[in-house]
Amino acid sequence: MRFSDTEIKDFFLAWVLISIAFAIAIRQTESFFTNLWVAAITVGVAFVAHELAHKFVAQHFGKFAEFKANLSLLVLSIAAAFASILFAAPGAVVISGFVSKKESGMIAVAGPLVNVLAALILLPVAFLIAGGSLFAQIIALAFAINAALALFNMIPFWIFDGAKVLAWNKFVYGAVVIVSTALVVLILPVFARLL
Repeated sequence: MRFSDTEIKDFFLAWVLISIAFAIAIRQTESFFTNLWVAAITVGVAFVAHELAHKFVAQHFGKFAEFKANLSLLVLSIAAAFASILFAAPGAVVISGFVSKKESGMIAVAGPLVNVLAALILLPVAFLIAGGSLFAQIIALAFAINAALALFNMIPFWIFDGAKVLAWNKFVYGAVVIVSTALVVLILPVFARLL
């Protein structure tokens, strides 16, 4: 993958600000700094992996693809977090040049698929680890965020990944939605083990 200096700065800015927003909103522990690093390795990693997947597939097709942070929406995310509202729109991978419907669908589905894969890997770990410890909470949170991020991005509307995937291949769209919905349904049982 090729990165510009501006893109690296945008990724870092988005990672830091989205982590701050989630640290404020989740209040996992009484320490803001603990919440911040928990958010950075759960929400931050899930978001970066999602966007890198879009970028990788776009570049695989020979397209110019660069992540651009959306500072206005990142600030809004932080403001919403003070009301315990989770709102994450850190930015997007901007692609230049002609993109076919198939390429667009494959680029779009790459992000949610990475989150589905991460959730599938984390799910058995979340059930195997005894509840209560901070490590168990981090695994459960990482699972929940990846599952929710995958399903949220499959909304078949506007600029969401789901709209592009559905326009390309209804079977792929349905499969990703079914799997990510099943994973989201398992969020409560995962967190119930921590109680």
